[in-house]
Amino acid sequence: MSGGPLRASLTGMAPLSFVHQLSWSDLPDPVKTQVKRCLRDLIGVAAGGLGTPLSGIIRDHAAEDLPGPEPLVFDARTAAPAAAALALGMTIDSLDGHDGFNPAKGHIGCPLLPAALVFARAQNASGEAFLTALAMGYEFGARASVAQHATCPDYHTSGSWGAVVAAAAGARLCGLDAGQTRHALGIAEYHGPRSQMMRCIDFPTMVKDGSGIGAMTGVQAVQLARRGFTGAPALIVEQAPEHWTDLGQDWKILQQYFKPYPVCRWAQPPVAGVLALRAAHGLTAADVDRIEVETFQESVRLATASPQTTEEAQYSTAFPVAVAMARGTLGAQDVAGAILHDAEVLRLSQGLRMAEHETANAAFPGTRLARVRLVLRDGRVVQDDWREAVWDWTAPPSDAELLEKYHALADPVLGRDRATAISDAIDGLDTAPLDSLTRHLYGAV
Repeated sequence: MSGGPLRASLTGMAPLSFVHQLSWSDLPDPVKTQVKRCLRDLIGVAAGGLGTPLSGIIRDHAAEDLPGPEPLVFDARTAAPAAAALALGMTIDSLDGHDGFNPAKGHIGCPLLPAALVFARAQNASGEAFLTALAMGYEFGARASVAQHATCPDYHTSGSWGAVVAAAAGARLCGLDAGQTRHALGIAEYHGPRSQMMRCIDFPTMVKDGSGIGAMTGVQAVQLARRGFTGAPALIVEQAPEHWTDLGQDWKILQQYFKPYPVCRWAQPPVAGVLALRAAHGLTAADVDRIEVETFQESVRLATASPQTTEEAQYSTAFPVAVAMARGTLGAQDVAGAILHDAEVLRLSQGLRMAEHETANAAFPGTRLARVRLVLRDGRVVQDDWREAVWDWTAPPSDAELLEKYHALADPVLGRDRATAISDAIDGLDTAPLDSLTRHLYGAV
């Protein structure tokens, strides 16, 4: 999707030059708006994830085992800069509700934001400089992710290529020279977590999408390169030129999807299908004998029907679909706590039948499809058509819908006043100091 070209001197430039030379004035207005939308959404998800066991453990680890002067987001403690990035990345990742990029089968913002925040604060960057680094990072990350998937046989987590994205943002904000930047990207790629995503799909645990480790690795890579540490060239940047030719022409940040529900994107099309059938036919869970879903192979592998943890609930197709049928909604409160043992939800989840379908397989990963059928207790069968995940980039949420989601996640944790102050600061951040935002981010909730 084109949002207007850069000035001629930047169009089609090399990736390393793009890292440093992109300016806020180069960005089309839709891109400027989108980077603020992404930032607000990431912070809202971080607030929503703060109460998860994962976030508590990782923040304790950062503060107690990796001490340093960097403030932790939504926490009164401090840690080493790389540890602060680790803690924020994993806190965002602890609630699977953040933005993503279909071709990457992953998430750019989650490893990018923590590194950018650490270095922007350290360099006393302006709000505009911080936002520009984020915009650059989304463009860089979209191409780095696709390049890695095109050159590696295995499907790695977002943290793997996300480490390189985090390093790019850090190199820009710290003003590394071209040689140091090249080494930082190479160190980050070499040491990045080449973790296999489908292992966490098959065995959902707190390791999740690797984004926190990627953010930490990217921060350390910049710190090392600045000291003179050298790294092998980043192959996904330097040996995959075909993926970098449209920098400044095709604005990938405008192709990010958002999530209305805090579960794996692969489970969201059947959730949307169940909610549509429930509303169209005036149904409740008591009317349904079983749910049947046709979808793509990766979604079928989200097979946990009786989750014992929030990670298992978030990386399931059957469970969130059952929750949606039983409750008519699916929020952060619906993937943890007592609902994991709700008898009616478990009846529907354990009885759900999933089947792989070639139509959905052929569309993945660019489009995630599912078709839902409800077999009712009175003998009737109602069926939805093929349905995509809600809030894809081709049919994005409105500003009002995203703001409603942000407040639904942030207000119960931060309080309405603090959540509103953060949102308002983001709106004006391009003309204000970074502290206008960060003074609301640091400190305990």
